[in-house]
This record gives sequence, structure tokens and C-alpha cells, in this order.
Amino acid sequence: MTTVAISAPDLPAELEAHHAEAVRATLPVIAAHIDDITALFYEKLFAAHPELLAGLFNRGNQAQGAQQRALAASIATFATHLVDPALPHPREMLARIGHKHASLGIVAEQYPVVHEHLFAAIVEVLGAETVTAEIAAAWDRVYWLMADTLIEFERGLYAGAGVAPGDVFRETVVTERIDDPSGVVIFVVESTDPTRPLPDSLPGQYVSVGATLPDGARQLRQYSLVRAPRGGRLAFAVRPVAATADEPAGEVSTHLTTHIVVGDELAITLPFGDLTIDPAAATPLVLISAGIGITPMIGILEHLAGATSPRQVLVAHADRDTDSHPLRSVQRDLVAALPNAALELWYEQPTGDGRPGTLTVSDLELPAEADYYLCGGAGFLRSVRAQLTAAGVEPSRVHFELFSPDDWLLPE
Repeated sequence: MTTVAISAPDLPAELEAHHAEAVRATLPVIAAHIDDITALFYEKLFAAHPELLAGLFNRGNQAQGAQQRALAASIATFATHLVDPALPHPREMLARIGHKHASLGIVAEQYPVVHEHLFAAIVEVLGAETVTAEIAAAWDRVYWLMADTLIEFERGLYAGAGVAPGDVFRETVVTERIDDPSGVVIFVVESTDPTRPLPDSLPGQYVSVGATLPDGARQLRQYSLVRAPRGGRLAFAVRPVAATADEPAGEVSTHLTTHIVVGDELAITLPFGDLTIDPAAATPLVLISAGIGITPMIGILEHLAGATSPRQVLVAHADRDTDSHPLRSVQRDLVAALPNAALELWYEQPTGDGRPGTLTVSDLELPAEADYYLCGGAGFLRSVRAQLTAAGVEPSRVHFELFSPDDWLLPE
């Protein structure tokens, strides 16, 4: 089994002129009611298929409305491009959705189920007098253009992984648990079935991890791989998420870090994710992260260090303080192992080994013709991207990831 880099979906077919006219005319009213439509859609979907909420969809994102907003945003973004092809093509959005779907084992047969309940919600919210046969046909075409694009892209991901569509889950056993001083836990796992070993991964990818919670629900979450593959073993990092006034505790992360020890079994998926580097490239790299956004950067550094890469690498990380800095010593050791790497740190609460305050791009000596990889919170990414643009960095060289359902919504 091999892992193949597949990062961009093919262009969908064009929307026919008469459908484009109907979509353009109704896009404002659809957009104005899209939150109501998607909320009702999920209500109908889970009423008909309650197993999906317990066993596939992220209950935390559902409770907070994040998944609903993500679906609404993806449909609106895709439809807007179809009626105005001059706008940037949503390749990144489709790629991230496709990789996430593959990591969850989504298959083509599930798309008609979504279609059924989504269009029932559209008619119920807007009314049959608004959703005429012509309008229904136009939006049906939008849905299937997007769905067919994703289905073909996901088939390519499955084929690249050497598996049948949806056959991504592997039973594993925890062979090592490493508790970082920051509270992050690294779990090292290997397959329990020698005939179905864990594959190699690409730098920066993630796996989905299934956890059976105390109420019996099986929930899936994605975690970044933080080691290059070694002897059929993969390692992923988990940070327990404490409850706040606005959000509940991360139930899967808390369960894993609290209860899972060496010898326990976990179901994980094959690696996926489009925030990857080309290990054979020679261009300089700039890795910029904040908080737990460090984890895909650690995975990238692991691959580079394992190959003793001569590439010029600039690593910049921002955190609250040294104690909360995840995998701090791991990061330092990996940078030190690379012959042409440098590390810059910022801490909100100043310490002796980092700059005070927030990360500032103008303080960095940016290498020419570099590729940039960013991961952190939404505000952090917006700030860094704006600073990079101001510094003259081409947007096509900036790649980012945000651990949320709608990370493609960050403005350019």
C-alpha cells in the first residue's frame, strides 16, 4: 500500500446557461436562508439516520452550529463560482472537503442521502411557490456538479491509497504513549492485523481516530501525524480541550488523553490531508504555527530530519508561554537536526528564549522563493497571511490549515 499526493480536484463541468440564470436570480434568497436550510437539513438527516450523529458527524460541531455553517458556506461558495467563473475556483475548499471525506470513509452512495434531505429542507424553508420546478432543477444541477466533483476526487484518493472506496479504517493497538509537559499526548499505534499494515504517510497529513465514548457513541476526530512512519507504526498528537464559557470540552480528545494507555486498541484511518510538502523539492520552507497548530509542522520536520534534508527551513511558532508550547523540546531537536534550519519563537508572556508579544513577519528574514505553511487559529492565520501579502509573498506560495470545519473561509 502506498500513499500518493493528490491535492487538487479536477474542474467540474460548467453550469448550463439557463440553470446559471436561475441560480443567479435565487442565490440571494438561498444565501439569506442558508443557515435555516442547513439546520433543518441536519435535523431531517439525523431523524432519518440517527446513527450518523452518533457514529460519523462531530457532535461538538453540530451543537455549536459549526458543521451547519461549513455546509452552508461550501454550497454558497461553489454556486457563486458557477455563476461567476471569473471568481477564483474553490479548489482548496473542494480538496479539503474531499480529504476530510476520505478520512471519514465517505462513499458515493451517501451523496443521494444528503441530496434527499437537503432539498426537502430547501422546499420547506422557502416554500413550494418559491422553489419552482425550474429553480429546483437548477439547484439540483449545482448540488450534483459539486457532489460529482467530490466523488471523483475521493475515488482518486482511495485509489491512490490502494484501497476500495471507504475501506480506510484499521484496527490498531497503542504501543507507546508519550505525555508532553504541555499536556499534549503522542500515541504510537500499529495494526493488529499483519495482513493490513499501516501505510506510509506524507509530511503534514492526519488520521481520523475513532473513540467509543461512555454513552456508547462512536465519534471520529482528525489528529495530525507527528512522526515519519517507522516500522509500520504511526504517531499522532492529541491535546485535551478544556471547556470554556462558550464551548464544551473536547469529548474525544479528553477521552483519549484521560483513558487510553499502552495496550489499548483504537480504530484509525489511513492518512489523508492536503497540507503536505513535496519531499523531493528543494525550495526553501517557512513553517509558521501557533498553539496546537504546531502538530502538522512537527510531522513535516520529522520527515525532513529523517532524510537529513539540506533545504533551507525557517520555523516560526507563537504561543502563550513556554509551558503551554506543545512539543517544545521535540521541535527544538528536529530543527537542530537539520543543517539549514532556524527557529524563531514568540510568547505572549515573555520568557528568556522567545520574543515577547505576537508573531511579526517583519522580524523574520524570509528566504527568497520559499513555500509557506501555516497552521493555527483563525485570527492568527488572518494576521500572518496579511503580513505575508504585505511583505510581497505570492498567495500561491502560502498554504494553510485551520482545525475547523470551514477553514476555507479565511479571506484572502
